[in-house]
Amino acid sequence: MEFFTYFYEEELNKFFYQKPQRFNKFSNRELLSYGLGATLYMPATRPNIHQDILSKKHEGLTSLVIDLEDAVGDNEVFGAEGLLIAELLKLSGEVNKGFISFEDLPLMFVRIRNLEQFKRVSEQLGDATKLLTGVVLPKFTAKNGEEILREVLRLHSEQHPFYAMPILETARVIQKETRMEELMNIKHLLDRNKENILNVRIGATDFCGLYGIRRSADTTVYDISVLRDCISDIVNVFQRFDSPYVVSGPVWEYFSAKKRMLKPQLRQTPFRERYGVEGLKWRTKLIDENVDGLIQEILMDIANGLTGKTIIHPSHIKIVQALNVVSYEEYIDASNIINAANGNIGVMKSDFANKMNEIKPHYYWAKKMILKSQLYGVLHEEFTNIDLIKREVYV
Repeated sequence: MEFFTYFYEEELNKFFYQKPQRFNKFSNRELLSYGLGATLYMPATRPNIHQDILSKKHEGLTSLVIDLEDAVGDNEVFGAEGLLIAELLKLSGEVNKGFISFEDLPLMFVRIRNLEQFKRVSEQLGDATKLLTGVVLPKFTAKNGEEILREVLRLHSEQHPFYAMPILETARVIQKETRMEELMNIKHLLDRNKENILNVRIGATDFCGLYGIRRSADTTVYDISVLRDCISDIVNVFQRFDSPYVVSGPVWEYFSAKKRMLKPQLRQTPFRERYGVEGLKWRTKLIDENVDGLIQEILMDIANGLTGKTIIHPSHIKIVQALNVVSYEEYIDASNIINAANGNIGVMKSDFANKMNEIKPHYYWAKKMILKSQLYGVLHEEFTNIDLIKREVYV
């Protein structure tokens, strides 16, 4: 797998100071945890999933989750399990025939309902379980998590790593009177199983459902106070420098164009200053396609330390990937901070003469930037993430 494989080679040379590197399920766990990018959810009831993967139907897709939980009706469960197993066995057959390699598969996960289903599905898959990078654990709690993580460990091997991605989305996590106790208990559980934890995810839809809230296409999760406060505490607990996890941005659930009710999320200024009248035209195109709210939320995700995002429509893939590319300035600052972390100096002026880089306070940030830069690449100094999005609008 590799980000931006849909770019021509000359485009990669044009935009990227450092090109994205290849990765797969066998990559180093710390690096791989930043490589989920736009994680596409699809219901297990969907036919021909194996063919979609073989044909690379969704351009730019690097990670996907086949969902046996909320995307499947309670009366569809066993049928969905059977279809999922059949599709993965077909895909396994194609891998065994050499039509596609493990290294070229997207990072694939199954979202399960409970431990019993997890055991049942993995037993029926047999060796085809090796196609999976891991399992997504919805409504994860400190109480139900231990047994499931033991099953994850049983499936894990050095030859075929198998990871868990717990989703934080229960009442005990979002309700203020139980939140910190539950978050710390989950953190301690994950710390005991850290080598098998790839990513921590946030279930914004379930959180909203507990309060009878549904956000609109004009509203980010950061505009909903109860969600914003909960995300803040999740970041506080799980991204501490001494034992950090990669936390992914919650799902963006809108993709169809509708008449606007509120003002657009995207300011005119960055588009007008960089591209003039043309910039305002394609800003309008983004707004008409209800993509402006997604862009704004991703920018807020990144500002709050989150990496990657859950998506439910393939049209979101390229936007998520583009906005996670590291800028030239970020990369140079991060590299200088890492290189200066020998104790000889404590602070230095940025090469761009616009900020001070403090070695100790900025070291953890710098390490994250270097890891992200290896996967998403680094832009040349004259380009921004907006340039990559512009390329997607007009190509």
